[in-house]
Amino acid sequence: MHWIAASLISALFLGCYDLCTKHAVRDNAVLPVLFLANVISATVWLALMAVPGVLPGAMPAALVVSALSFTQHLQLLLKSTIVAASWVCTYFAVKHLPVSLAAPVRATTPMWTLIGAVALLGERPSWLEGVGIAITLGSFVALSFVGAREGVHFHRDKWIWFLVLGTLFGAVSGLYDKFLLSRAGFSVATVQSWFSIYLALLFLPLALGWKLRWWPRHVFHWRWSILFVSLALLVADFVYFSALRERGALISLVASLRRGSLLVAFAGGLLFFGEKNGRQKLPAVIGVLIGIVLTVVG
Repeated sequence: MHWIAASLISALFLGCYDLCTKHAVRDNAVLPVLFLANVISATVWLALMAVPGVLPGAMPAALVVSALSFTQHLQLLLKSTIVAASWVCTYFAVKHLPVSLAAPVRATTPMWTLIGAVALLGERPSWLEGVGIAITLGSFVALSFVGAREGVHFHRDKWIWFLVLGTLFGAVSGLYDKFLLSRAGFSVATVQSWFSIYLALLFLPLALGWKLRWWPRHVFHWRWSILFVSLALLVADFVYFSALRERGALISLVASLRRGSLLVAFAGGLLFFGEKNGRQKLPAVIGVLIGIVLTVVG
């Protein structure tokens, strides 16, 4: 599959993932949702990993998981830890925020990555990247005014700060993905399988703490959207990782095309969850997309 087509397919499934996440955590306990979604993902990969032992040669090469050293396992455990921190923040935020507000904020990950590179690595953005950052930040401010009409005040709403923190962790994860798949030489299946397994293990103590009432907690309701959270992310990530490994694939274009998930999540929030102020949010959403494209391509 061509990497551009793969990027667009990944964007579609990533938008579906955002919508399924919102449905799964709305008026529901977050930690069991996180744990069960990752148990499903881990189970899928454990089943695939068992196939070569039962039916040698039956597994497509793209799904074969390589043997790893202890150091390589630690590298993937680190990847899972970063993502776990991101997801704890974003899932709680998405539970309490309209997805038509949360999705644009989450889409700003490339901008935070660039700002981090400037602040920590001394990189100098091009003029196009600077324009992209300015447009994204301006759109972010415009979105905050619309959010205030729904009672979400960006500067003092703790869930917005949870979402920003989760987005920052997501930016770190994206940089680490590039290292794992390009420089470290991991295959897509190897990264995704062990990443999923370690995530389930990391969320196990939190799920047990919720079950044993170590802290005040909300009631959990099983919803089939939890299954689709897992399946949508499995497809989105596998296609995304595969696009990154394609010869000639431009990481800037892959990242910007994948941000098309914002449009899917935004439209779905209005259509399926009856969220308000769609027309007022749309210019800011488009501004975020334009800013991210300029930031990434520049």
